[in-house]
Amino acid sequence: MTIDHTQTEIPAEWDRRGLPTWSFFSSEMLEAEKDLLFRSHWQLVCHMSDIPNSGDFIACDFVGERALVIRGHDNQIRAFHNLCRHRGSRVVGQDTGNCRSAIICPFHGWVYNLDGTLRGPAQPQSLPDLDPLEYGLKSIELDIWKGFVFVRFKPGPQPPMSQVLQRFSKETDQYNLGTILPSGDGYWTEEVAANWKCVRDVDNEGYHVPLAHPGLHDLFGANYHDEPLRSGISKSIGSFRANAGRQWSVRNYVSILEPPQDLDKDHQNAWLYIGIFPNLVFGLYPDSVIFYQEFPIELGKTIQRGSSYRHANENRRMRLSRYLSKRIDRMTSKEDEQLIQWSWEAAFSSGFDGILLSDLEYGVHSYHNALREFFPILNENEPAEGMLALRNTELLSSNTDQN
Repeated sequence: MTIDHTQTEIPAEWDRRGLPTWSFFSSEMLEAEKDLLFRSHWQLVCHMSDIPNSGDFIACDFVGERALVIRGHDNQIRAFHNLCRHRGSRVVGQDTGNCRSAIICPFHGWVYNLDGTLRGPAQPQSLPDLDPLEYGLKSIELDIWKGFVFVRFKPGPQPPMSQVLQRFSKETDQYNLGTILPSGDGYWTEEVAANWKCVRDVDNEGYHVPLAHPGLHDLFGANYHDEPLRSGISKSIGSFRANAGRQWSVRNYVSILEPPQDLDKDHQNAWLYIGIFPNLVFGLYPDSVIFYQEFPIELGKTIQRGSSYRHANENRRMRLSRYLSKRIDRMTSKEDEQLIQWSWEAAFSSGFDGILLSDLEYGVHSYHNALREFFPILNENEPAEGMLALRNTELLSSNTDQN
């Protein structure tokens, strides 16, 4: 497979403005985004290899929701609301762990089987008879793609992940994602003082890479290409440039790396990024696999979350390569955090009057268009207080009728 580094064809005329500034500061908009985007689209929780044994679980919080993914005695992976049916307590208080034979709520001791059914409440004589299914943990919709476990809290338009990612299957199949293992670094989280859309706007273009990311530019040079969002997914790929290695981490990385032979020649010497609407990015490297995602907490506060994985047959040389790619990634992430913060701060300035996108930032434009499909209100002035959800619903209904 030959990697094409020519730029995506850009229309001669297109709207170079970004989203309206009001959409970054509207609490009503944020709550609508949580509902229409984050609760109604697939959210990545973990990889199956993170929970290899019966009773192993991963718990995480997304936009006010609490998810629990656990492997049962039958080896089946299930997803539940981390919510006791008694008083609403978390049934597990840790982010990771093992429940052994049962899930025991730490509040009053109600006990649930690993398949979510109620085994029994504490002091059952104080309660009426409870049906194990009716009072079991509430299930969450679950999907698994190449070992990665996704949940969805509300029904939505996004198809199964295998359909979403079909366009890139020839590339992703090379990485044997079903066999990867946790790197041992666990999950990381980072609080960002900005609206979550600022994170996406920085991440959705490579125009800033030459100046803002010295490590990546050292690694890729001009061999970096973005494909804008289409049908819910986007792609960016950077091929290692000849004579890369001004920086210590880059120089040693390209020198030590012995990529897997399962990868074709082009992908043996490249980093591939797959973006999935609305908030997930996979990084597929010759030495490792990463993911990162972001979730809004409140206006001006976003949580980023991610993890990394190693190849099952990793040797000492590959492990060192993975360490070096992690160093490059860590520097890049810190650099992006500064850019995100500056982008957020700009909107508070009396001199700020919006943005002007380059052709090299068409990926930002394509992402904004995807947002407008869910929020046609973004094409209008800020609605009166308390009217955003109603007006957006009216516009969505009108668009549906026209189609």
